Amino acid sequence: MQPFTERILQIIHSIPKGRVMSYGQIAACAGNPRAARQVARALHSMSEKHDLPWHRVVNAKGQIAVKDPSRQRELLENEGVIVIHDKISMKDYQHDDPLCFEE
Repeated sequence: MQPFTERILQIIHSIPKGRVMSYGQIAACAGNPRAARQVARALHSMSEKHDLPWHRVVNAKGQIAVKDPSRQRELLENEGVIVIHDKISMKDYQHDDPLCFEE
């Protein structure tokens, strides 16, 4: 596994219950702010194998960005996140990761 991908997984694992991060935020923290799509690919292909809390990752606007949002909405709401029209307040729920590798 590439070091960048390992950092993505580490950051996603560090998102606490009741908090969210955006794809772009994770990419920037992992060292490549232009790699939001790579974060999405890692989530899609590795969530189950690495037991990632995939539901805690949303787009930059705080919106659920999966085709069927019901499961993600349910998981977030079970953690105390308020979801209105498939949108989360990034102001209230965004996690600022101490593992951020931004320079």
